[in-house]
Amino acid sequence: MTTPDHQPPPPDASRPESRDRVYRSPAGLAGGVLLLAIIGWLGIDALVSGHGRTPWLTLAAMILLVPLVSAFTLRPAVHANDDRLRVRNPFRVIVLPWGAIASLSSGYSNEVVTTDGAKYQLWAIPVSLRSRKRVARRQARGGAADRRGRLTPAAPAPARSQADQAMDDLRELSEAHPATEGVQDTVSVRWAYEVMGPALAGAVVLAILLAVG
Repeated sequence: MTTPDHQPPPPDASRPESRDRVYRSPAGLAGGVLLLAIIGWLGIDALVSGHGRTPWLTLAAMILLVPLVSAFTLRPAVHANDDRLRVRNPFRVIVLPWGAIASLSSGYSNEVVTTDGAKYQLWAIPVSLRSRKRVARRQARGGAADRRGRLTPAAPAPARSQADQAMDDLRELSEAHPATEGVQDTVSVRWAYEVMGPALAGAVVLAILLAVG
């Protein structure tokens, strides 16, 4: 009588999917909304009151500019959960399981480095050297003097800038979840054709209008 070979238990499909932590740039979002408002205001005015080729040139320019402005300001985001890191950059979406990530580096830009040496910039978490210097100055002061010259404790200052704190959070997740059973450590990269297509169409129409005079 033979006994069946021992089979590893299947992955627990009942395990609830963890909620994403989302990291975005508040300054980028604010700047994007402002730029889109300016483009819309000027563009609609030119479409309504323009003469000759002006409305067509304006329309082509708007088709070109709106996707590009949105791509570099509103679109970037980093989603992280217990299984993977999902990086949404202006023109690409990169999905990286934690097991495929070698390090998360911070310098003049924040980047994720894979085990095979590829690097992907985190557009949604820009480095602010000014913010780092401001935090360093607050830490260096350490205390403040009142009118009688007595030292009083300073208001608690953040230990890290917002971008550096976000990178610390991602490093903690990476260390806590080096690999997930049943999940392939394969990096996937998808081009954002929904952004590139309209921008390219606007650029082509604008070039044709300018060429024909």
